[in-house]
Amino acid sequence: MAGYKPVSIQTYPVLGEKITQDTLYWNNYKTPVQIKEFGAVSKVDFSPQPPYNYAVTASSRIHIYGRYSQEPIKTFSRFKDTAYCATFRQDGRLLVAGSEDGGVQLFDISGRAPLRQFEGHTKAVHSVDFTADKYHVVSGADDYTVKLWDIPNSKEILTFKEHSDYVRCGCASKLNTDLFVTGSYDHTVKMFDARTNQSVISVEHGQPVESVLLFPSGGLLVSAGGRYVKVWDMLKGGQLLVSLKNHHKTVTCLCLSSSGQRLLSGSLDRKVKVYSTTSYKVVHSFDYTASILSLALAHEDETIVVGMTNGILSVKHRKSEAKKDSVPRRRRPAYRTFIKGKNYMKQQDDILINRPSKKHLELYDRDLKNFRISKALDRVLEPTCTIKTPEVTVSIIKELNRRGVLANALAGRDEKEISRVLNFLIRNLSQPRFAPVLINAAEIIIDIYLPVIGQSPVVDKKFLILQGLVEKEIDYQRELLETLGMMDMLFATMTRKESTSVLQHNTSDGFLENNKIES
Repeated sequence: MAGYKPVSIQTYPVLGEKITQDTLYWNNYKTPVQIKEFGAVSKVDFSPQPPYNYAVTASSRIHIYGRYSQEPIKTFSRFKDTAYCATFRQDGRLLVAGSEDGGVQLFDISGRAPLRQFEGHTKAVHSVDFTADKYHVVSGADDYTVKLWDIPNSKEILTFKEHSDYVRCGCASKLNTDLFVTGSYDHTVKMFDARTNQSVISVEHGQPVESVLLFPSGGLLVSAGGRYVKVWDMLKGGQLLVSLKNHHKTVTCLCLSSSGQRLLSGSLDRKVKVYSTTSYKVVHSFDYTASILSLALAHEDETIVVGMTNGILSVKHRKSEAKKDSVPRRRRPAYRTFIKGKNYMKQQDDILINRPSKKHLELYDRDLKNFRISKALDRVLEPTCTIKTPEVTVSIIKELNRRGVLANALAGRDEKEISRVLNFLIRNLSQPRFAPVLINAAEIIIDIYLPVIGQSPVVDKKFLILQGLVEKEIDYQRELLETLGMMDMLFATMTRKESTSVLQHNTSDGFLENNKIES
């Protein structure tokens, strides 16, 4: 047995998600930390300044969390009713909030009592934001109005009444002090200019608008409502660039990555989609356990926070890159060592002696070499092998079947051993790359252990699951064969027609053409 040839492990193409740079980037987060709030999390906003704390609006409270803290470091609860939104100022020192009673309140992060209170709305305020000069606040409410407030004087400057339904979202331009955008349930998105006292651009979204977002340059506007995310070119008067329909339910929130190269959208279908801002294609997707109401990204995308309808706040932190240990480099041989003797010319009396390298066999190959077939199968049924490298287990099963000893290797097993075999078959039988080999193994197991069914409830349950999987897989293959047969008939018919038309075209006496004319 000196010439034993090791089992060749077949490589199978892995079916699944294509690994891209976006996949690696957005999967580089730790296990999410879940924080329970008092109610549905309607708004999450990160401070633009270090240490990048974030404000969470839920029920009648606004909690301020540190990036890595699981308990709020500050709480604002001076509201008569439910708070719906809270946004940081550009310097991170002030926070403006809107509540159900129509009030707009301004807080200092270092204090607890509101610094300013703006009274003017008659219904719930769902949208607040600071203008670019940091001294004005824009608010939108369910009374169909949009108001501009002066912070130093605590007075209302302008009121816009162009919307005909609830104003549920809005944002101010980061470059121009006088421009801000609002979205309403009347299906429109309007851009207002404080210098003209009216809207300068109005676009029709087609669905109740839940969220709007201006790009940092101010040239592009994104609106979300219904199942649609739409991108508008504001420099061309609100021309629609692209309409995205990748969610199955209402899109509730939007967010930009720190680089501006990726757009994120959250929806009631419990998914967060990541789009490329150049091609507007989905490059990644996150799954959550409940419908999503709010979404925010920290500086440099270090933290992603998602608020859900069940009051759960999901916080993911980016993994820190492992620092390489400064190990002194091992001195390598000099270059002359590698080229030594390469220019030597063989003499007539020289004898060349080859020293073959010793090949080390794997443990399962050693067992197969010594005809220990059951032990070889046991080695590849270990959890470390079946989970990480299932193709090795499948290759050994295939080799045993080729030798005709697979039935002997599977027979005579106790409850624990047969359970491991059944678990592997149940997990991998439905995979197309393993199905041809594992179906044969499953049929052998069914034939061997069918007479002793009823002695172990655990094995009986798995046995029935395996039997159902085998029957289903056989039905799939039968349907595929029928489909292939239909396609072969169609292709054969098409080929016959083409050959007939060629023969008719090549006739030189014109008889067929005359028959066609007479008929």
